[in-house]
Amino acid sequence: MKKLTFSLCAAVALASAAVAGTETYSKESKSVTPPPCPQWYADNEFNLTLSGTYVATGNDWRNDRYFGVDHAWGGALDAKYFVHRYFGFGVQGWAARADSHEILDNGFTRVWGGEEAHAIGGVLGTFTLRFPISCSRFAPYVWLGGGGVFGGGRSHDFVLDPTQPLGIVRREFDDSRTRAVGQVGGGFEVRFTPHVGWTNDISWNVVSGSDNNFGMARSGINFAF
Repeated sequence: MKKLTFSLCAAVALASAAVAGTETYSKESKSVTPPPCPQWYADNEFNLTLSGTYVATGNDWRNDRYFGVDHAWGGALDAKYFVHRYFGFGVQGWAARADSHEILDNGFTRVWGGEEAHAIGGVLGTFTLRFPISCSRFAPYVWLGGGGVFGGGRSHDFVLDPTQPLGIVRREFDDSRTRAVGQVGGGFEVRFTPHVGWTNDISWNVVSGSDNNFGMARSGINFAF
């Protein structure tokens, strides 16, 4: 009788330990679902970017035939609609102030026309690819654009001037021509909030005609809606 009672007690104890072990293992194996990533960049997002611009011509100002300067400062406005968080279409507009020069070179006086400064601008359609990195606020982007530039273009003539060493003056003057332009660029954006970010980018602009190309650097604030 004692053996039977002892056997029953032992069986109950083993069963209890087994059940307790199963419960402990079950609790420890429960997975914890990580919180979702914050959505810094979204689908169907409209972006409006205000930037300051710096333009540097591809040639020395003596040879550049559109800006007629080495560099210029201005501003830009970009409007883009991202159909998907990774790509979007937009319109870009920019304007810059180009200051004129006057030099004495190899006996020729080379002077610009009546204006000491002139405005040059452009309007382009753009296609942008954006690459938000994981859950971060950081998103590199690249784009292609095409459109027109206006307000630039240089021409020249020669006039006799007996006060000059060789008696000839070469005059440079604004021609204010509109030309086609192609653009390729890349940069990055950092979002402070899902609706406000800081953008920085550079682009290379190819203008129809020789000695007209220029680079552009921009830095500005982007508003996303």
